[in-house]
Amino acid sequence: MLPELFRLPAGLPILGGLPITSFGVMMLLAFLVGGIVLQRELGRQGLDAEKAWDIVVVGIIGGLVGARLYYVFLNYPAFAADPFGMLFARAGMVWYGGFLLATVLIVRKVRKSGMPLGRTADAVAPALALAYAVGRIGCFLVGDDYGRPTDSWVGISFPRGIPPTTPAAMSERFGIAIDPAMIEKYGEFLPVHPTQLYEVGMSILIFFVLRFLARDRRAAGWLFMAWLAMAGVERFVVEIFRAKDDRFFGALTLAQVISLGLVAVGVFWMSRLSKGKGPAGRRRKSAG
Repeated sequence: MLPELFRLPAGLPILGGLPITSFGVMMLLAFLVGGIVLQRELGRQGLDAEKAWDIVVVGIIGGLVGARLYYVFLNYPAFAADPFGMLFARAGMVWYGGFLLATVLIVRKVRKSGMPLGRTADAVAPALALAYAVGRIGCFLVGDDYGRPTDSWVGISFPRGIPPTTPAAMSERFGIAIDPAMIEKYGEFLPVHPTQLYEVGMSILIFFVLRFLARDRRAAGWLFMAWLAMAGVERFVVEIFRAKDDRFFGALTLAQVISLGLVAVGVFWMSRLSKGKGPAGRRRKSAG
């Protein structure tokens, strides 16, 4: 892991000594990659490619604010105790919160600009998939959002993770019972499932599946709904391996429940749009 890349020179006014983190750099790269892919996809859809960066800016604002607000909602007792620290802490970004607010703001922006919502959403889908993969690399480098302890060859320890992968953190923070044999074998830092990399791999696969599906004629909006369903499946599977203690419905985490909802919505609208019954059911020419 590589949480901090370097620090700005101490002599710089205001920003002197500011650490440049790998997570921040990868987030910036994710937005750039997403914007480049979106620009290309809008062009393939016959839409104004220059509108891509307007959409990206709105997505950044909605994504960052929504991710933070949802984290505050999930951890309200900690927020009530230290609201300033919670709002401006480096940790504490929840993907689904950012996705929800960004979606609302982007839909509003697209409609206001007069762009067709369904076709624009189809252009957004592959950009989202690839940007998400890049962002999860940042999570891996900083040691966040990792998985449960494992004795498998895939296991990786995060001595400076958020939190470090110690037996105490696993039991106290995540409620995971640790086999004493693992502590004896690995000592202070336990190897865990690198779930960030699982998501990187699956998101890249989703990107290529979307590019393949885009070759055929589809109803406008269908491709985005396909991404929604696949992204829901991906997150549901990864949650099985995540180090978490937020069981929401039986053995399911809150993220898994939301993921099932996304899969249901995606499959439902894929079916309706395929039959030409949806509001975005207009056919378009093949994207090539």
